[in-house]
Amino acid sequence: MADNSKVALITGGSKGIGYGIAEVLIREGIRVAVTSRSQESANEAAVSLNKIKEGYALGIAADVRDLDSQNKAVATVLAQWSRIDYVIANAGVGHFASIQELTPEQWHETIDINLTGVFYTAKATLSSLKETEGYFITISSLAGTNFFEKGAAYNASKFGLVGFSQAIMLDLRSEGIKVTTIMPGSVATYFNDHQPTDKDAWKIQPEDIGQIVSDLIHMPARTLPSKIEVRPTRPGGK
Repeated sequence: MADNSKVALITGGSKGIGYGIAEVLIREGIRVAVTSRSQESANEAAVSLNKIKEGYALGIAADVRDLDSQNKAVATVLAQWSRIDYVIANAGVGHFASIQELTPEQWHETIDINLTGVFYTAKATLSSLKETEGYFITISSLAGTNFFEKGAAYNASKFGLVGFSQAIMLDLRSEGIKVTTIMPGSVATYFNDHQPTDKDAWKIQPEDIGQIVSDLIHMPARTLPSKIEVRPTRPGGK
């Protein structure tokens, strides 16, 4: 890389919140690698993002449930741009059912992606972040503090993610690495097979989460907002 542009890695960045964050960061001159389990989806996202600034986006196929896959994604970013300054652990999935109907497969996929996947993302990237004194940001949910019916797997994963994020924040701040978890409420995304429409205009938009990430990056170095709850201003557009 010829310049000194900073670099972000966003898991699950081909659409939704991850993509919205990527858009904001690229507009600020930050190069962004987005991962998806599908190389095709990752490539499509990168092509679209490169229309904002040519050469600023890279699409990588990676599965957060596989540490080796995460390590390879990091190696790809370093080979392309030589550094990683920001990691946004965004990849997530939701299965919602009563405990009586919730299957072991749904439970394990939720925990493996939403919680263990973030652990693997951290293990794969912390060496690079230590070199740049970078930032590790996790995307949790208000479901990480508010439980609800049919949310056993999702609540467990997000409660766990909040605890994990806050614990590693204490582990890593003495190493020069910042850690924050963002806990959104209703966001207009493709999550759980939802298709955003005009009816979702009242919800938080993906680019709004991108703005929060930008604000965190630009906070004075001495100040660390370690946990952020964010919700729509007017529930249901009222």
